[in-house]
Amino acid sequence: MSYQLMSYQLIEFSVEAGVATIAFNRPERRNAMSDDVRAGAAPAISDLLGGQIDVMFTTVASAASLVAAGQLRALAVTSAERSAAFPQLPTVAEAGVPGYAAESWYGLYAPAKTPAPVIARLNQAVAKAVQSGAFKQLEANEGLIMVGSAPEQLDRYVGLEEDRWRKLVKDANIEVQ
Repeated sequence: MSYQLMSYQLIEFSVEAGVATIAFNRPERRNAMSDDVRAGAAPAISDLLGGQIDVMFTTVASAASLVAAGQLRALAVTSAERSAAFPQLPTVAEAGVPGYAAESWYGLYAPAKTPAPVIARLNQAVAKAVQSGAFKQLEANEGLIMVGSAPEQLDRYVGLEEDRWRKLVKDANIEVQ
């Protein structure tokens, strides 16, 4: 398969956009896209609307209203599964990039010496909160998936993500600058 060179947007200070792009621009698609860094989603979206760039990775929150208004066309979601915010959109993997998934995630952390009963209490509160109506609404509006899991599950997930991204960075020959 051949790829046409497209300009895309890397948003300064956005790890999510950067890793989504790195994952997309794998060796078999090397140079499918040329990068250009902007300081935030708003300038990047302005450039996308103005035709200065061809495509960008951004969040549901940044793009949803413009997609709904017909000003932007959403192509795919970067997550492994379809988004509740855009259920009609394929994942990047479904759209033709097998194995692709780049997801943002957040974890709640406490100091290492926090007593186990305090961690348990925090974990219970978070598990309850993510089931609340307010969080469910946030999930729907922002295209998020809220998970209230045990601290050990978060540790395992973080370890797997670290391994996956370390390999991707190594395979892409990315060096610390």
